[in-house]
Amino acid sequence: MKYPESRLRRLRYNKNIRSLVQDVQLNISDLIYPIFVCEGENIKNEIESLKGQYRLSADKVIEKCDELIEIGIKSILLFGVSSKKDSNGEIACSSTSIVPSTIKKIKKKYKDEILIIADLCNCSYTNHGHCGTIKDGDVDNDKTLKTLCDQGLTLVKSGADVLAPSDMMDGRVSKIRESLDKNGFEKIPIFPYSVKYASSFYGPFRDAVDNNLEGGDRKTHQMDFKNSYEFIREVEYDINEGCDAVIIKPALAYLDVISKVKENFNIPIIAYSVSGEYAMINSAAEKNLVDELELTMEIIYSIKRAGATAIVTYSAVEIAKKILSN
Repeated sequence: MKYPESRLRRLRYNKNIRSLVQDVQLNISDLIYPIFVCEGENIKNEIESLKGQYRLSADKVIEKCDELIEIGIKSILLFGVSSKKDSNGEIACSSTSIVPSTIKKIKKKYKDEILIIADLCNCSYTNHGHCGTIKDGDVDNDKTLKTLCDQGLTLVKSGADVLAPSDMMDGRVSKIRESLDKNGFEKIPIFPYSVKYASSFYGPFRDAVDNNLEGGDRKTHQMDFKNSYEFIREVEYDINEGCDAVIIKPALAYLDVISKVKENFNIPIIAYSVSGEYAMINSAAEKNLVDELELTMEIIYSIKRAGATAIVTYSAVEIAKKILSN
């Protein structure tokens, strides 16, 4: 059927019809809010490079969780901001370190009301800022795995519901899975950052976690953005090693990758709309070049349209309020 019998605009004239035929749905339950946990009490320090985001002490994290639960956000992703660092990141393996101690407090109050996803990496806890143990100027893959397993075990013993290894070491999923199962935590899911690119979009995040990278970069373990199909092997490896979902990071410049993972694998996909994406939108809005919330919604829907099951976003609160107001 052709024009004029067929008029595609008929389904656009009425807002209720537009809503009726909308084929991409965004729910509050799809949103994961990232939180930066710091030491001390009564601390809420705005992150200069991430306007509207804060480093929070554990008591302020509890207050934030109150707000999140009230508007329907039930999932958080925790990152530690630690002043205590060592050469291997072993400080993170202590049950008294910042994230495990905060998890205990959250669980004490909320129990299973909120899902705690714990980021699992050493970079916030090493004095050189790299993701693991350094040997001959590079991250030693296998020595780093030992620290990751120990840190992961500490996190789940403290009450973490999900582990999210972000280190990009080879074999981490199988080693962490083996460690969890051996210690009676076979029900704990692993959501690895299976597809994590060596990206310039991470700049504000590194400021947020006080990560000062000494020498080199992360290109020997994070992925090359110039490759089209490398991600397939990464996802296959993690699935074969026992992961339960995959995280793709960044999101906006990698919608093609999200779509291809959706087409090729039957596994939940979590897309991380990273700090640089958030900061670009915020900067443009400050100059009155864009409507911040409208542009954010457009981008988040594009990530869902590409195939994401859930999305980690610094704008989760504003998005949830927008959904509630519709």
